[in-house]
Amino acid sequence: MTQTHTTPRLDDLQRFYAALETLAQNTGGVRLLSSCHGRMGWPERGVYFFHEHGENRTDSGSGLRVVRVGTHALKDNSKATLWKRLGQHRGNLDGKGNHRGSIFRLIVGTAVMNMEDDSLPTWGQGSSAPADIRAQEQPLEKRVSKIVGAMPFLWLAVPDEPGPASLRGYIERNAIALLSNYDKAPLDTYSPAWIGQNCDREKVRRSGLWNQNHVDEDYDPGFLDTLEKLITDMG
Repeated sequence: MTQTHTTPRLDDLQRFYAALETLAQNTGGVRLLSSCHGRMGWPERGVYFFHEHGENRTDSGSGLRVVRVGTHALKDNSKATLWKRLGQHRGNLDGKGNHRGSIFRLIVGTAVMNMEDDSLPTWGQGSSAPADIRAQEQPLEKRVSKIVGAMPFLWLAVPDEPGPASLRGYIERNAIALLSNYDKAPLDTYSPAWIGQNCDREKVRRSGLWNQNHVDEDYDPGFLDTLEKLITDMG
């Protein structure tokens, strides 16, 4: 470990990962997105936590670090479900996908382009694109599907109503703020090989997460009580 003394944030990170270990036990372990489909008994609503192979915890303990936290249905009357959101990140079973429907895919794609010194000017442009442009983008979409699909993840059922004040949003933003290294003493830093270093989004690079929102915020330590209770309720 690189950290030689404890800090409140380090204590909270250790507590967070202990909670995720319990979550893994309660849900049968991590899943790979590439192996998932919509008929796996997903709860209607929830929060997800992605890990990434090669990205190991260096201060808070052993095992893979969380590289992205997300949820869905944060607008009133949203019909989005947990699986629908995960499916947008996964893309199609043939490896094709639509980065315009997933900010996760979009930012991973920019990192891949920069890492390979490649350029695709249409990437991330507009909320939709004609068929010929989408066809040109599919080789990169397939690369993104392979990377995202190989990431182990856990999911937490949170059966609340859609809206910005949802409990899911509370868990998401505080977990991101806790994990983020943006303008903080770094803990569980990314590896020298992490693709995210090449992302064009400063908040991704400086936070060490495939997230942009909430990485520059403070977290409420009390969210861990809520997280632990939700996980216990799933047991």
